[in-house]
Amino acid sequence: MRILILQHIKIEDPGFIKDLMIKDGANLTTIELDEGEKIPNDLTKFNAMFCMGGPMDTWMEKDYPWLVEEKKRIKEYVVDLKKPYLGFCLGCQLLGEVVGGKVVKSNNPEIGMLNIDFSKNKDTDPLFSKFPNQITSLQWHSYEVQGLEDNKNVTLLASSPETKYQIFKYQNHAYGIQFHIEVKDTTVNEWGCVPEYKSALEKQLGANALEKFDNDAKANMKDMNNYSNILYSKFKSDILKI
Repeated sequence: MRILILQHIKIEDPGFIKDLMIKDGANLTTIELDEGEKIPNDLTKFNAMFCMGGPMDTWMEKDYPWLVEEKKRIKEYVVDLKKPYLGFCLGCQLLGEVVGGKVVKSNNPEIGMLNIDFSKNKDTDPLFSKFPNQITSLQWHSYEVQGLEDNKNVTLLASSPETKYQIFKYQNHAYGIQFHIEVKDTTVNEWGCVPEYKSALEKQLGANALEKFDNDAKANMKDMNNYSNILYSKFKSDILKI
């Protein structure tokens, strides 16, 4: 199993799911786009692409010119080659933009341990059918995907009061997940050191919010790890057919 991982900052990797992949003996190729690394020319040799979060936004192409090439390669992989894709947070937004949506500033940022509600489409979805109708997960975003309603290839799977497209899929092989179930015990404190993340956190939840956020995340960690287990297991068996 060969997995291509696109990262936009070193500390945002697939987290708990990466641990599961390593345990499985997966061949992982990590591309640090923010450090100037290039996406491989031949994408056909990879079984799946994971695209992670980051402190930049999809529209910041002048500041982060590699976003232009990244979008082209995601489109090649997902739309042209029709190969399996999982995108988290920024990775979700990049998928949304690639398949014809737009990424806009949310009315209210979602930062903290917050609820996500599944639609009835969950019940027949290969990845999420085993999930409960509502989950609590870590969120840390100020932008969201919109404008996918007219795309017949897109299925809405989950929403929150602030964000319609918390989970969507393109056809039956590519998924955008706006929140973070892939996190580990160390995640909140590590991300809290990123200036952009810290600023958004304090603006939304107050100057001393990091410790509370960390405690809340750890209190929900067992559930999030369980969801990651289900997601990874179903991704392997039902999408990758491994």
